[in-house]
Amino acid sequence: MYDYIIVGAGSAGCVLANRLSEDPDCRVLLLEAGPSDWHPFIHMPAGLSKLVNRKGVNWDYDTAPQPQLDGRRLWWPRGKVLGGSSSINAMCYIRGHAGDYDEWARMGAEGWNWDGVLPYFRRSEGNVRGGDALHGGDGPLTVSDPTHRNPLSEAFLQAAREAGHAPSDDFNGPRQDGFGWYQTTTRAGSRCSSAKAYLKPARARPNLKVVTGAAAARVTFRDGRADGVVYNAGGRAFHAQAAREVLLSGGAINSPQLLMLSGIGPADELRRHGIDVVADLPGVGANLQDHLDICTLQRCTRGLSYDQLSDVSVALQYYLLGKGPGTSNIAEAGGFLRSRLAEDERPDMQFHFVPAQLDDHGRNRLPGNGYTLHACGLRPRSRGRLSLVSANPGDKPHIDAGYLTDPEGFDLKTMVEAVHLSREILAQPAFAPFRGDEIYPGAGVRDEAGIVAFIRRKAESVYHPVGTCRMGPADAADSVVDPQLRVRGVAGLRVIDASVMPRLVGGNTNAPTMMIAERAADLIRGTHAPLPQERPPL
Repeated sequence: MYDYIIVGAGSAGCVLANRLSEDPDCRVLLLEAGPSDWHPFIHMPAGLSKLVNRKGVNWDYDTAPQPQLDGRRLWWPRGKVLGGSSSINAMCYIRGHAGDYDEWARMGAEGWNWDGVLPYFRRSEGNVRGGDALHGGDGPLTVSDPTHRNPLSEAFLQAAREAGHAPSDDFNGPRQDGFGWYQTTTRAGSRCSSAKAYLKPARARPNLKVVTGAAAARVTFRDGRADGVVYNAGGRAFHAQAAREVLLSGGAINSPQLLMLSGIGPADELRRHGIDVVADLPGVGANLQDHLDICTLQRCTRGLSYDQLSDVSVALQYYLLGKGPGTSNIAEAGGFLRSRLAEDERPDMQFHFVPAQLDDHGRNRLPGNGYTLHACGLRPRSRGRLSLVSANPGDKPHIDAGYLTDPEGFDLKTMVEAVHLSREILAQPAFAPFRGDEIYPGAGVRDEAGIVAFIRRKAESVYHPVGTCRMGPADAADSVVDPQLRVRGVAGLRVIDASVMPRLVGGNTNAPTMMIAERAADLIRGTHAPLPQERPPL
C-alpha cells in the first residue's frame, strides 16, 4: 500500500516523486516502463544524435499514414527511460509566451494563467544567470548558457540580424521574439534531465520506491475510486494499491492510452475492444496537437559543421576536459518571430539552427558538410486523435496526428511562409563564406506548388505532442481533467503531464510540463489532510 502511485518517471513524474516524497510520512511509488538512465549518451548533450537509433530508451512511435503528407507515417520518438523525453531531447529551455497561459485560463483552465504559473516556473528553475522577477536562480532544474558555440551558429545569428530580425538574449524574458542562443537544461556541460534534477536527489528517501521496467497495464477502481495500478515487471504481474491517489504522468500518448485501457474514454470505442466502461469521457485521446516542422538544408563549403566530427575526439574532450562539441545540444541557436500571418502579439514561428545536415531526424546520414534550419508554426489549428487498436497494453495506440487538416488551410500557409523566411535568413551575407548548394527544398523549387510538394514530402514532427487529456471546466463535455487535474467521473485519479494542455504553448514543451507537475504537487498537497503519524512500512 502506498499513498500515491505515479505512472511514468518522465518530465512530470520525476518532479512529482520528489515533491510528494518531501513529506517523510507520505509513501510514494514511481513506476517507469523503461530502464535507468545509465547510458553515457544520455548525459553527454551531443549524445542525443546517437540516441536516435537506440530503441531501448525510446517508445519509437509512428503516426498513422497522414493523407496531407503524402501518406507518410511520421516518427514520434518519446523517452522510455528515467527522465522520459527530458533524457533524449535537445534540452532547449523554453516556456512559451505569457499569453499562452492566459489563453488556457480563458479556455476554462482556471488558475493556469501566466500569473498563476510563473511562480512554479521560478521554483523549478536554477538559472546560472541568477534569479529575478521572471527567473529562478536556485531551483533543481539547472538552466545554462552554451559552453560551446559553432562558428556556423554565430553566422546564423548574424544572418538573422541582416534579415531584419531583432537579437534576443533571453527567450523567456519580457519579450519572446528575437534571435539568439538557446539556454539549455544542462549542468556543468552535462544534460540536466528531470531524473537528474528531481529524482536523483530523492532516491535515498525511504518513503520513495522507484521501479524500472514496470509497464502499467491498467488502473483499478473500487466504488468509483482509483485504488491501484496493475503493472508488469520481469515477466510477472503486480497490483500496487494507492490509499490516496493514482497520478498518471505517461505523456500525451501513454496517459490517454492507459485511461482507455482502464475503462475511461469514449464508451463506444471501449466497448468495441471489450473494455468495461468506468467513465464515458469522449475527450480522452482527442484534441491531439503537435508542432509540424520543416527543414531547409544547405551544403557547407568549409569543414566546420558537426557532420564529420570524430566520435573519439568528441568523447575524449567531453569526458576528460568537460568541454568541446560534446557539451553542445546541437540546436545551439534559434529564434521566434511574428510572421505576416500572426493573429495577435505573440510570435507565431520558431526556428532551431543546427550546424549539421539533419534529414529524417538524423536517421538519414548525408555525405559532406552542411547546416539545417528548422522552422515550425507555433499555433496549429489542425487536431488529431489517439485511439486504441486493442485491449492489449503491449499494443501501441493508433496515432492520427491530423497534420494540415484544418479546413481553412491555415497551417499549410504557415508552413509555406516558414520556408520563405528560412531561405531569406540563409541567403544573407553572413553565410557567404560557407554557402554551398541548397539540398532541400533544392534550387529548382521556387514556386508555391513546388514548396507545398516539398512540405508534404519532408515535413516532420518537432516532438511536441500535447492535449489528449485536455484540462477544462469540470462540466465541459470535451474536458478530461478539471483545473485541479482530476479525471472527471471518478475519484482518486489525476493526469499530470503535457496531455492536459488545452492548447500548445508557443515553444518547446519540456519546461511547461515540469511546471505543470510543480503546480500539481501543491494542488495535491493542499487537497489532503496531514497524514497519520503511525504508518506501516513499505
